[in-house]
Amino acid sequence: MFYQKEIECMPRPELEKLQSERLVAQVARMYEKVPLFRQRMDEKGLKPSDIHGIEDLHKLPFSYKQDLRDCYPYGLFAVPMNEIVRVHASSGTTGKQIVVGYTRKDLEMWADCVARMLSAIGADENDFIQVSYGYGLFTGGLGAHSGAERIGATVIPTSAGNTQRQIQTMVDFGSTVLCCTPSYAMFLAESIAEMGVKDQLKLKAGIFGAEPWSEEMRKSIEAGLGIKAYDIYGLSEIMGPGVSYECEKQAGMHVCEDMFIPEIIDPDTGEVLPRGSKGELVFTTLTKEGFPLIRYRTRDICQLNYEPCECGRTHVRMCKPQGRSDDMLIIRGVNVFPSQIEEVLMKVTGGTTPNYVIIVDRVNNNDTLDVNVEMTEELFTDDVKNIEKLEKRITDEIRSILGIGAKVHLVNPKTIARSEGKAKRVIDNRKI
Repeated sequence: MFYQKEIECMPRPELEKLQSERLVAQVARMYEKVPLFRQRMDEKGLKPSDIHGIEDLHKLPFSYKQDLRDCYPYGLFAVPMNEIVRVHASSGTTGKQIVVGYTRKDLEMWADCVARMLSAIGADENDFIQVSYGYGLFTGGLGAHSGAERIGATVIPTSAGNTQRQIQTMVDFGSTVLCCTPSYAMFLAESIAEMGVKDQLKLKAGIFGAEPWSEEMRKSIEAGLGIKAYDIYGLSEIMGPGVSYECEKQAGMHVCEDMFIPEIIDPDTGEVLPRGSKGELVFTTLTKEGFPLIRYRTRDICQLNYEPCECGRTHVRMCKPQGRSDDMLIIRGVNVFPSQIEEVLMKVTGGTTPNYVIIVDRVNNNDTLDVNVEMTEELFTDDVKNIEKLEKRITDEIRSILGIGAKVHLVNPKTIARSEGKAKRVIDNRKI
């Protein structure tokens, strides 16, 4: 399916007709097969016959991550287990892990999504794609792997970890495209510089996702690896990597709208917002068989752009998520997104590395905000006054963005833990 550019360039009236047909069929199927969905439809006084197309999508009930935990492990599946050919699961670090299942057809559609993603950045059968996402229950590794095979590329399944071997593999095998988390890409760039092998790389592009990252971080990765860095979006509940992806224009991530319908809602009221508004992203799966979801609340905050892209694709583009409604920190009554702090840190030129951690605490009933940032070796050996001067500059810039004060600490080089997967950037001790 990925090679049929007409799907990605389909005129919107035709696309919405296809979406409506698939939505009607999906609702009818889920009403019959998924007890929780049928219960919520009944509570709203709705029957499948009340849904005639995407114009009725707003009438349908929301789905939540807690539903997956409450129905653990297989209670939301819409097919018998003998039709499920693979399961994936989250890490479960914030509660009971969530489990998702795929039929053979689901895996084929997922591979198509990732193949479109790779094709959109110009990758083809001549490329060597190094997949440095973790393999296993995490969707990243196997998801990227299948899409790379779909376009006929040579897959190098290094998984995550063993960084020196990763880099040696890049050099020896001639990797041209790298797939991993952005924080691991930064670590790889740092290690490549230390090994002095950057000029031996054949990398031309990287596809990075699974965690938030800023435009400033993109520039750092591109400079460090000598590549063009592309953003992707995906989540296990909806499919995995490839739900949306940047093309070579890097002007937003194209959603595979023939498979997933995005909405933007007010995170407080649940009301659908006008086009172009910023709010919470909600997804409905149109073609999934094993584990379909209607109006799943992602908690990601972003905007949608319905204007056709210069690349010719007509599928809606989503911007980089600007934080999560459930990751938002309320500090002294002020809403703070970790991405706002990262944006400030990444704009600092000279003296700091991209490694940082945000620590929130409560002392004498007052919230405190500390930001630890690694300094470079050069600054570490510099005059103490220069270190203090840079700390003050970063502190002032954070205050100007957030409207509240933070204590910025420039810490010694290599003292903040590196990540080979998703980086843990925030420690909120108030929750402990």
